[in-house]
Order: sequence, then C-alpha cells, then structure tokens
Amino acid sequence: MIRAEQLHKHYQMGDSVVHALDGVDLSIKQGEFVAIIGASGSGKSTLMHLIGCLDRPTSGLLEINGELVSAMTEKQLAAARNSYLGFVFQTFNLINRTSALENVLVPLVYTRRAVQRATAKKALDRVGLLSRASHTPSEMSGGECQRVAIARAIVNSPRLLLADEPTGNLDTKTGDQIMQIFHELHAEGITIVLVTHEMDVAVQADRIISMRDGQIVEDTAVDQAQREQILIDAQSSFRKVFDQKAAARAKANDTDAHPKPEAAS
Repeated sequence: MIRAEQLHKHYQMGDSVVHALDGVDLSIKQGEFVAIIGASGSGKSTLMHLIGCLDRPTSGLLEINGELVSAMTEKQLAAARNSYLGFVFQTFNLINRTSALENVLVPLVYTRRAVQRATAKKALDRVGLLSRASHTPSEMSGGECQRVAIARAIVNSPRLLLADEPTGNLDTKTGDQIMQIFHELHAEGITIVLVTHEMDVAVQADRIISMRDGQIVEDTAVDQAQREQILIDAQSSFRKVFDQKAAARAKANDTDAHPKPEAAS
C-alpha cells in the first residue's frame, strides 16, 4: 500500500535549509493500523502530507497504491486524493456555513461524481450522525464535528484513511468515541495511518512508528502485553514530570514566603 525508500523533504527557510525528512524508509501493508508519534518538528506531519499526496518528496522513492508519487502531475495527485485517500484533521476543516450533509457531499462534488445524497447520508449514519444532517458545524459539538469529518473522509470508500491528531481538540471521552469509529473502519479493511502525540491513542494501533529529527528511530508492532506496558511507562513518566513541577512550585512558594534576609551594609 505504502512504500518509501530514502525519502527526503527539504524546505528553504531564508538562507538555511530545513531537513523535514532525512532518509525515511517505510513500508505499510494494506489493512494495517499504524500510529506515527514524535515531538513537534520530528517530521511526522510532513510524512503524512507526502503519503496523502498533498506534496512531493525532494528526493527518494514514494509509492502509494502502486503509483509513484514523485512522478505524478498535480492532476494525478488530486485524482489520487479523491479516489482512494480519506483525510481527517485535528481542526475538522468543515465549511461552517453549510450543513453536515453538504460537508460530507464535498468529495463527491470534487470528483465530479453524481452528487448522491443517499451516499452522504449513509456515511453520516455510519458515524451515528444522520439525525444531525441539517445542522451546521456551529450547532454541533467538537466530537460531532469530528464525526462529520470522518463521514466526509469515508464517503468515497477510501482504501487508506489518514488522520492527523484526530483527538487533539477533544476531551478524553469524546476522543475514545472517535477512536472506536477508527477501530470499526479498520475492522472493515481500511488501512489507517494516524499521527498523534498522545501515547494512549498511539497504543491502540497495531504498530507504532516513532520519529525524531526527520527520521524513523523506532518501528514497533504492538500486542496487548506491550500495549499495557507502554501505558504503564507513559503514566510513570507523566507522574515523574508532574512531581518535578510540583516540587519546583513548592520551592518557589517557600522562597516567596520566606525571603532571604538582606545582607548587612
């Protein structure tokens, strides 16, 4: 489904060159559920944009669904995005002035397919929002907006679903509901690649790819035992950071309450 060899992406920033991707080798098979994690600037979103045919690599090989991305024209890139790719973003990217149903219809319009309201309604029903079809994004919660975004992403029956921080703007309970939808779509055979900085989200995938400085530093298959251990380690790390910050605050408060006496002149 996805094959990358020595993938590089460089950006010119004034007099310097930013190596957003610096020699990435990657293979993702049809039907996998993969999470990509890493700090800000690690290259995970750049990799996602290349996989999603939103950009071309500077050098290296990138093949998506049997097509060589670096050799594709803008028209071919657009055709790929509209035929077998679906996108879900952290900020939903819905059109505020239109209804949920009309938002879901957008990909059908871009592909010049017959605008089938029944198809869009089926996608909305798939995410449990058919009853909200006539509501605009401003009339819905964040979780509902994200479900509309997922319905829009799957209305063309994509083989590959790309999600960039899909739970980043949601509370834990709503995020869990969104992840449940992804699990259901994955069970139907859709390949899912998800970018996240939340370890409790990443461990729900079958494979975690860790990135740093434009490179893949770890690629790990995750079973249930590993999933539980990763969560324990993440919670332990969080507790350590929390305790350190609490100790620093207590020390600062103690200093404010008991200032050192001024030296005698």
